[in-house]
Amino acid sequence: MMRRDLFKMASAFSVMSADARAQGGGAFRRVRPGDPGWPSQTQWQRLNDRIGGHLMKVQSPLDACRNGDDPAACDAVFKEFKNPYFIRDNVALTQTTGWAGAWASQPSVYAVAARNAADVAAAVTFAREHKLRLVVRGGGHSYLGASNAPDSLLVWTRPLDAIAIHDAFVPHGCSVAPQPAVSVGAGNIWLKAYATVTKTGRYVQGGGCCTVGVAGLVQGGGFGSFSKRFGLAGASLLEAEIVTADGQVRIANACTHPDLFWALKGGGGGNFGVITRVTLKTHELPTFLGGAFGAIQAHSDDAYRRLIARFVAFYRERLFNPHWGETVRFGRNNVLEISMVFQGLDQATASATWKPFVDWVAASPSDYTMVAPFAAMAAPAHFFWDAAFLRKNLSQVIRSDDRPGAPEDAVYWAANVGEAGWYVHDYESVWLPQALLADEAQARLVEALFKASRQWSLQLHFNKGLAGAPQEALSAARDTPMNPDVIDAFALVIASASGPPAIAGILRHEPDLARARKEAANVAATLAEMRKVAPEAGTYLAESSYFQKDWQRAYWGDNYTRLQGVKKKYDPDGLFFAHHCAGSEEWSADGFTRL
Repeated sequence: MMRRDLFKMASAFSVMSADARAQGGGAFRRVRPGDPGWPSQTQWQRLNDRIGGHLMKVQSPLDACRNGDDPAACDAVFKEFKNPYFIRDNVALTQTTGWAGAWASQPSVYAVAARNAADVAAAVTFAREHKLRLVVRGGGHSYLGASNAPDSLLVWTRPLDAIAIHDAFVPHGCSVAPQPAVSVGAGNIWLKAYATVTKTGRYVQGGGCCTVGVAGLVQGGGFGSFSKRFGLAGASLLEAEIVTADGQVRIANACTHPDLFWALKGGGGGNFGVITRVTLKTHELPTFLGGAFGAIQAHSDDAYRRLIARFVAFYRERLFNPHWGETVRFGRNNVLEISMVFQGLDQATASATWKPFVDWVAASPSDYTMVAPFAAMAAPAHFFWDAAFLRKNLSQVIRSDDRPGAPEDAVYWAANVGEAGWYVHDYESVWLPQALLADEAQARLVEALFKASRQWSLQLHFNKGLAGAPQEALSAARDTPMNPDVIDAFALVIASASGPPAIAGILRHEPDLARARKEAANVAATLAEMRKVAPEAGTYLAESSYFQKDWQRAYWGDNYTRLQGVKKKYDPDGLFFAHHCAGSEEWSADGFTRL
């Protein structure tokens, strides 16, 4: 094409653009309450009639706090924020109340309490036709705020809580050998899924936190306590029922819509459609599951360095295998906290595994004190998520839904209580490649961990890196959108800071922004030290910074281009929007205006 032709074409497009703006065109914008295009009450009523009366005008329990007339009632609401079941059952709330400088939890205008895929399809079609901001909420655990948006219509999958066990499941349209599986409605949490499946002598890979939503975790890739053995939750997906942006109910699996199926195994929750049901492969249940706990105080910085070095070497020697998962924490106070789990070992074997390390610590009483005595405990695996067993034998490790009439099995790990309703100041992570465990690299890793711990405490989550896992788990992870860095990572390092439940504008419950900024700087400095030994490593979407740089590469690596293609195919107009997910570059930060 000649240069003058290019100029003529550019001029023509300029005129067309001007004409579009003059006629009210320009950037596509979703409508808000009060805008001319906002649906009338008659239109909302038609939607309600179509879904059998399950449209709700959202009312937040925080409304009682807004005018300040009843401080006691307001305090009671904030006390309930420490109960994740209270949050789960309230359509207006999310498990995180906000993130300093990023987002604040705000309720939708209306919500559809979906009972089936047809209800979801009606909501999706209504939102598309009326140019509404649509948001999807299952468990409501998104740290990045994907579970809420003001001025929106919410699809609430909470009522979709059916679970079905399959002895011989074959995905729709496939000619493959049948295998054991479980179908789980999108409104379920992992505690219920685990409890149901383990009663049959099987195991399903999911999340570590009991109240995390099943569908959201799968779409984020999904790590659990035993991912070092069983892999990603997303990689266990055999089939999904999903409502796409055109309002169609689709079955996605390896044989039907395989591109969409691939995207759902780690491409980000609520961004390709609304999942209503997932079917996941199940595994043989290990004989025993258990945990190992303890805390060691070093009496000097030099002793702490040596403690870190000994632990890193010990991890590679004894723990770098499919049996072990979860965390150790390195504190600014020179304390090493052990909070790990294991599968497939009995209590005696687990204790013997740790004996060389415990003996090493005990041999230097002038340098170290066991501030929390080391203990390894194991139980038959089918008891691990059994609420009655836990209440009777391990009541200290759980908390219960304390509302009147709450189900007896509504429990959650005491270790997760800090995340209920929390207000995030910063949260950052990076995968650590297994090459750092090599003899010649351990000194660099140890120095990075020590220097990082001078800024803020940090954790190594060993189950959130798949290096050391069986080949089956690694191969399955390669067939997901996840950043391939996860396959070579022995751990995910996380540093975070947070405050109690907080909402701007509510007296005595405002976020402490000065504290948030200070702690965020400390967290950033901590991760900066760790990135020195893993400068190109990616990170895990569900547990990362809201302000993640180069997020496309960090979350998905070279898979991002393919993920974009799936997004454009199934949601060309961007009906579904989530922060830092495929296609979000094309939208304003609030998801209302196409750039």
